[in-house]
Amino acid sequence: MVASDKIRVCVVGATGMVGQRFVTLLDGHPYFEVTAVAASARSAGRKYEEAVAGRWKMKTPVPERVKQLSVIDASDIDTVKARADMVFCAVDMKKDEVLALEEKYARAELPVVSNNSANRWTPDVPMVVPEINPGHLEVIRAQRARLGTKRGFIAVKPNCSIQSYVPMLTPLLKYGLRTVVATTYQAISGAGKTFADWPEMTDNVIPYIGGEEEKSEREPLRVWGSVENGAIVPAKEPLITTQCIRVPVSDGHTAAVFMSFENKPTKEQILKDWREFRGLPQELELPSAPKQFITYFEEDNRPQAALDRDLYRGMGVSAGRLREDALFDWKFVGLSHNTLRGAAGGGVLTAELLFRRGWLD
Repeated sequence: MVASDKIRVCVVGATGMVGQRFVTLLDGHPYFEVTAVAASARSAGRKYEEAVAGRWKMKTPVPERVKQLSVIDASDIDTVKARADMVFCAVDMKKDEVLALEEKYARAELPVVSNNSANRWTPDVPMVVPEINPGHLEVIRAQRARLGTKRGFIAVKPNCSIQSYVPMLTPLLKYGLRTVVATTYQAISGAGKTFADWPEMTDNVIPYIGGEEEKSEREPLRVWGSVENGAIVPAKEPLITTQCIRVPVSDGHTAAVFMSFENKPTKEQILKDWREFRGLPQELELPSAPKQFITYFEEDNRPQAALDRDLYRGMGVSAGRLREDALFDWKFVGLSHNTLRGAAGGGVLTAELLFRRGWLD
């Protein structure tokens, strides 16, 4: 694919942390090219380089081809449409405002891949982990019928925290997974922060993250659900209960997970299932797909955020410490990079799958 054939994209919410991550991940992408950036009205009209000056949170510099783009007001649908063919959305707005904005983009025939939570429970909006439930993309047909669009639609990715345990649970559903207890230890970048702008997190743990526990308990069931009559119907099992804790880590969400089964698998079966778990991204060799979706570490002190969050460019998930439990059948520790696999990277991988499956034509 040559540059002129690339799909023109606009990153909406481009000045925030996840928006910045989208901008860096899409730089030099084989399918997509950032031709527009949008943000709030207070940033509109400024060059992107100026809009993020003093608040650039990525380790790499602002991509050269994006520096001079003029920031568009996110509400200016017409200008976005004139400069882009699809949208990656990571705006920081109230839920009802995000719902309305994303639907306006879709009705304007701009496909939307969203990092926001606003549309995760809209019945005909697919919430996708590409390796796990790519079949949910079929619900886009019903969504387009509702919106009256030929090309426009909304697809979302789930909450960043569930990526640290749902991939490991998915291949084990066949054993009759009944109960899951998960505690997630979540990095400060999940709140869009760094230690420089959140010094209160140094040497600190906060045992509450607003809305996270509800998302962590409910969203896996939607990911494991089915498409019925043009809507996603969530799965009814397993029963999931969680606690979500903010910890002084820059990137990488860790989960301590306990599991009970109807038909308890052996350790060898679980490790084999994890090792062999592949999805469409691996089969299609999508640009952002990790070669190995789940990596298991035999060492007692792995996975560690500092050592393992960047596995396969931050798109692989990892597990360790699988062992029997006195109350449950098995327990393990999981890890995922929250702003890569869990946020912008997951969105880019979803867009790659949409592209290869013809949804962006």
